[in-house]
Amino acid sequence: MTVIVPTYNEAPNVAELVRQLGVALDGVAAEVLFVDDSSDDTPDVVRTVAATAAIPVRLIHRDNPTGGLSGAVQEGIAASTATWCLVMDGDLQHPPDLVPVLLATAVHEGVDVVVASRYLADGSSGGLANATRRAVSSVSTSLTRAMFPLRLADCSDPMTGFFVVRRAAVDLERLRPRGFKILLEILARHRLTLAEIPFVFGDRLAGESKASLAQGLSFLSQLAALRFGRMSRFAVIGGLGALVNIGIVAALTSLGAGYLLAAVCAAEFTIVMNFLLQERFVFHDLRHEGRGVWRRFGSSFAFNNAETLVRLPLLALLVQTAHVAAVPATAVTLLIAFLARFTFHARVIYRPRSSRRSSSLPAEAAPLLDERA
Repeated sequence: MTVIVPTYNEAPNVAELVRQLGVALDGVAAEVLFVDDSSDDTPDVVRTVAATAAIPVRLIHRDNPTGGLSGAVQEGIAASTATWCLVMDGDLQHPPDLVPVLLATAVHEGVDVVVASRYLADGSSGGLANATRRAVSSVSTSLTRAMFPLRLADCSDPMTGFFVVRRAAVDLERLRPRGFKILLEILARHRLTLAEIPFVFGDRLAGESKASLAQGLSFLSQLAALRFGRMSRFAVIGGLGALVNIGIVAALTSLGAGYLLAAVCAAEFTIVMNFLLQERFVFHDLRHEGRGVWRRFGSSFAFNNAETLVRLPLLALLVQTAHVAAVPATAVTLLIAFLARFTFHARVIYRPRSSRRSSSLPAEAAPLLDERA
């Protein structure tokens, strides 16, 4: 097995990470491969630690890095000759003692990838810096799973950076690495069998998180590039519904109707229209996965009306307090509602049946960690 550790200015963490991996992988045929984009002395530290490490340590230092962390992982997989490649961060927020558990689970379950998930029953994202980052992570995960309901049906944490994958199952030519989310890139571009184990995301040993607004924008760009399909069709229908909605509001208010009455009439009409169009053009492949058509309609109708009840006070606030005209105010509130609607429809109404494989690992799986790793 090759443990791939993408690093950027993680010098204070290298020695302890290698020490803990050496203990965890004692008796396992494994190496640690640092793929480094650092501007500090991380490469020198890796070379120093490698000289006395209990486990083989290699270094790839990229003078002209491309693709961010994802590009580093892709390069690490390309440089490995092992059956399994395990990816983890270099800051010890991913516990090294789970590395052999991930590998043993993969071998025992016979799957292509095993994910260490923060969102299984015993997992936790507590090591994230603050409540805001935890909320952003949770919302991003929900949105991502909504955008890929089939490929991610069995993956509760596609945003994790801690997983093991069968090297032969990944076609590196398919990957278009960017930013942090290499697992999402792999799962979205391949049909892989998957299992999960829970893990607690720990506190960073040293240094600072690399998360930033730029990384967030990169993530959104990655999502758009990967999922220029279902969400774009949902957006087109939502856009058409918004135009119809605005048109109805404009027509009724021009005839003397109050803007709230006009907004209610427009909302009810477009809710039904959008559902029919989404059934035909967006979620047609998921219609037979779970709920019947009347349950789908009832859930969609109820959610959209509940969303409308939340949206109308905001509309009133914009019109009465901010003195925004009724038509542009309606447009603003519809834009705010778009992501919530898409996420609910994809993750609840049209949620596919799960084919999750059990990730329990019997005690007898441990001897399977042999030279094949």
